[in-house]
Amino acid sequence: MVLFKKIFKVITNKYLLTVIGLAVWLIFFDRNDIFTQYDLKEQVLKLEKERDYYLHEITSNNQAIEELNTNQKSLEKFARETYLMKKDNEDVFVIVKK
Repeated sequence: MVLFKKIFKVITNKYLLTVIGLAVWLIFFDRNDIFTQYDLKEQVLKLEKERDYYLHEITSNNQAIEELNTNQKSLEKFARETYLMKKDNEDVFVIVKK
C-alpha cells in the first residue's frame, strides 16, 4: 500500500504531468510532429537524388556539346543519326525493328 501511494504521488506530480503532456503534444499533435518530419526527410532525400541525376546529365550534355563543337565528324554523325540528314548525292534507308 505504501508503494502504491509513492507511485501515485509521483504520477500526480504536476511537473511530470506537464512534461508528459508537452511531449505527447509535440510528438503527435504539433504541426511539426515526428511523422511530418519523417515525410519531409524522405522528400529531401528524393530531391537530392534528383539533383545528383540532373547534375550528372548536365555534365554529360556539356561534354557532348563540346565534342560536337570541336569535332566535325562527330557533328556529322550526330546529324545523320538524330535528324536523318544526308548529303545531296546520298539515299537514306531507315530500318525499323519491330
